[in-house]
Amino acid sequence: MSNALVVHKAHLPKALLGVRAAQYVRMSTEMQHCSIQNQAAVIAAYAHAHNLTLVRTYKDEGESGLLIKNRPGILQLMEDVEKGHADFGHLLVYDVSRWGRFQDVDESAHYEFMCKRAGIKVSYCAEQFDNDGTMLASIVKNIKRVMAAEYSRELSVKVYAGQCRFARLGYKPCGNPGYGLVRELVDENEQSKGVLKRGQRKYLATDHVRVRPGDPREVATVRWIFKRFLEVKCETVVAWELNRKNVPTRPGKPWTRVMVGAILRDESYIGNLVFNRRSCKLRQTRTYNPPEQWIRAEGCLEPIVDPATFAKAAKFIHERRVDLTEEEMLVRLRRTLLKEGKLSVGIIDRTPGLPCVATCQVHFGSMRNLYRLLGYTPKRNYEFLESRPIWSELKTRLASRIEAAVRKAGWRTSTGGWTDSLRVNGSICVSIRAARWTPGMEETHSPHWTIQCDTHVPAGWIAAIRLAAHNKDVLDYVLLPTDGKVRRTIRFSDRPRGRRNITCFKSPDSLVRAIIRRITRQARAFRPKLEPPSKRPKAVLPRTKNGRARH
Repeated sequence: MSNALVVHKAHLPKALLGVRAAQYVRMSTEMQHCSIQNQAAVIAAYAHAHNLTLVRTYKDEGESGLLIKNRPGILQLMEDVEKGHADFGHLLVYDVSRWGRFQDVDESAHYEFMCKRAGIKVSYCAEQFDNDGTMLASIVKNIKRVMAAEYSRELSVKVYAGQCRFARLGYKPCGNPGYGLVRELVDENEQSKGVLKRGQRKYLATDHVRVRPGDPREVATVRWIFKRFLEVKCETVVAWELNRKNVPTRPGKPWTRVMVGAILRDESYIGNLVFNRRSCKLRQTRTYNPPEQWIRAEGCLEPIVDPATFAKAAKFIHERRVDLTEEEMLVRLRRTLLKEGKLSVGIIDRTPGLPCVATCQVHFGSMRNLYRLLGYTPKRNYEFLESRPIWSELKTRLASRIEAAVRKAGWRTSTGGWTDSLRVNGSICVSIRAARWTPGMEETHSPHWTIQCDTHVPAGWIAAIRLAAHNKDVLDYVLLPTDGKVRRTIRFSDRPRGRRNITCFKSPDSLVRAIIRRITRQARAFRPKLEPPSKRPKAVLPRTKNGRARH
């Protein structure tokens, strides 16, 4: 009869919350002995001793405690606490270091304060003090936080010193090899133990990693890149020819001038290993170190490119670089505009003597601002950017309205790690977007609407705010299904809208009601997985031979 009555967690009485607890467990790669299972065993014993019932687990496995952004478990915990969706009154953690090794100890205290403000008591099960708010407990707890942060700092210093020592010996301490190169695992006698794939690491202290040439086709491509660059003197042209020949890259993306430039500057292709050009200690901001701090081991790799060829390419790249003032940049850009009759990202990148697009954006803020300074009006309409803050506010309101209606219907919601998306019961996803109005290219062409999907939207539905002409007002609301395969944008107009199963709604309330109906319909198809807690099936009583229920 314990499941006969199901109470919504938002209405749980305080007496019931007082005996319900959640556990947070975390294991980092530096603390393998403190495994998830060991932490769970200690927490279970603590819960049993204090008459607590564990009802939820938040877990971060193989994640460092330096930052919170890479830990989905604690992010979900904080989201439930912030929105008042926590159905427990206690949070059990193994020790202070499992909560986090934040370099700012106030950050750890902040997350604990958020739990306390929501009425949730945080207990450290393996510590020798009781987290009861007394002066002694506060002092010991703060010392433990400092010790946890100092452990990470000392470990970082030791690891960095070891990496520098092995880099001087010609080993590759970290990072991925360049295009055409592979990482080879060798033992203490320099005997090969095989090639390491992406993501694989060595496990024995006596083993080391060296770099050597890999796929012969990639090696031939590297040599061709150097040869072709000395002929055309342009990375963009080389990248365009590689894409025309369908030469694959390791990430599977098209070649770019940045990829080609990285190969032309990499000394690994002439047998040198350069380490410590960049550093990112303790997961902080990545910094570029001055050349005097670089560690260079020469002649430790089998060369792919002739040193004379590499030197010619490096000399041209160095002499090509000219430090220009912003006034000189604008003069050269105006000269190119008069010559070409227009400006674009492609024209700027392939014209010798002009700063690249990235440099223009750094100096002038954006390409729109650069065009404005040049007095150039591109054909593409950029006025939609001015109304972007209005879209953001409208999307936030619509997302809050959808979430409130879904929760009122008895379903659980979370962000699920997707941008501007709402995940229902961990499976059904609703993405909130804005459908931007774009005029037709000619008078006979009707306008169309564009939904920007960023890099990816999950499978489910897209609820979009369709903007009126010039993107100043709201026209209506649309709902369309997505299979999760759309990578960039979705374009539609009024005429072929029906073929894409796009439904329009005049008000946000009718859109929300339609979303609830679709969620309910899909939930019925997968009832064991998605059934709301308020609608669990009734128990089936055994029956006698004559068909009557047996009580």
